[in-house]
Amino acid sequence: MFSKSFASAAFAVIALVCGSTAVAQEYKTLYLWPDGAPGALGKDEKDQPRLTVHQPEKGKATGTAVVVNPGGGYRGLAADHEGLQVAKELNRHGITAFVLRYRLMPDYQPSVALEDAKRALRYVRHHAEEYGVNEDRIGMLGFSAGGHLTSAAGTMFEGGDPEATDPIDRETSRPDFIVPVYAVINRDLVKFEMGDWATTDELVTAETPPAFIVQTTEDTLVRATHSLKFYEALLEKGIPAEMHIYQFGPHGLGLAPGDPDYGQWPAQLVAWLQRNALLTDAQRVAVSGTVTLDGKPMFWGSVTLVPEDPTLPPAFVQFARSSGKFKIDEKHGPCPGKYRVIVYEMADDSKPAMSGQYSVDDAKRFELPDSVAIIADGGPIDISLSSK
Repeated sequence: MFSKSFASAAFAVIALVCGSTAVAQEYKTLYLWPDGAPGALGKDEKDQPRLTVHQPEKGKATGTAVVVNPGGGYRGLAADHEGLQVAKELNRHGITAFVLRYRLMPDYQPSVALEDAKRALRYVRHHAEEYGVNEDRIGMLGFSAGGHLTSAAGTMFEGGDPEATDPIDRETSRPDFIVPVYAVINRDLVKFEMGDWATTDELVTAETPPAFIVQTTEDTLVRATHSLKFYEALLEKGIPAEMHIYQFGPHGLGLAPGDPDYGQWPAQLVAWLQRNALLTDAQRVAVSGTVTLDGKPMFWGSVTLVPEDPTLPPAFVQFARSSGKFKIDEKHGPCPGKYRVIVYEMADDSKPAMSGQYSVDDAKRFELPDSVAIIADGGPIDISLSSK
């Protein structure tokens, strides 16, 4: 057993190592209006909306970019855990990140912050080639008030003005996807003052971009009802959306590294971007084929196409009582490239379908030994399997 003095000394060493801090790295700063922002009340930093640039390692960029809006009630910016650390996580997956310092209350209302957000999207889009970004894959992600700003940018965007003297203003301010995280959405659901911000679930249209929404049940400051209203509005307009509401976690967690549940959302976001072909310039194609097992058409099963290139979207289809035939439409299909093929058999025709009797011991997994090349025109994929 350690002596008391030795244990204290050991703890002190651990605390010293774990508590050490490094000098913050300097990042390239882009002033959205270098000659002064419209409506600026002065020339201090708080009057100058700007972006810091965070790029992936050389050779790893996917061409996707995200403007990140830290939260802070429109009165501050949680730039570490809702800004820098988010940018670094995106960089690890080949996504270029731009952290936005938008103008804040009491000097500036949220409507001014929205103009900063629109300008940020236009700025990145105008300089897309310079930063190795595809101008059609620029999203926005934000937390709390920054999440509200994200939802506002996705519902109150404007097209570019072709007659504008400033070339940046000729670009559209519409984000290509949005990620509101524990976002404030609806004015009727809050008991605190945030200025002239809009209720954004009422502004969703058929032009609102796809959304990935994150929230927790235990958030009592911004209840999950906000996200539910926004998600329902997206559904009503037919907008592709995915929502994750975790049971555990208070407001303001950011990425929450180490949390076994909520901490999974960044990886799920990347999977969503991949599934929606938002990490590649390649175009999806429709594919079809037939699955046979021991020379007979598979009665009930599924096919999963898993890309070797992690920027390409996976594809999945379940089929039943179709003589082993399957089809994946272009909207859900793969992109040209090499894919692993995984098949599951979930029932066979040895007993009448839906009879209540078991026909298999369990779902059976099969994987082709070699990858399949998906070509530009799709083409048939005939899968021959053996149970032996």
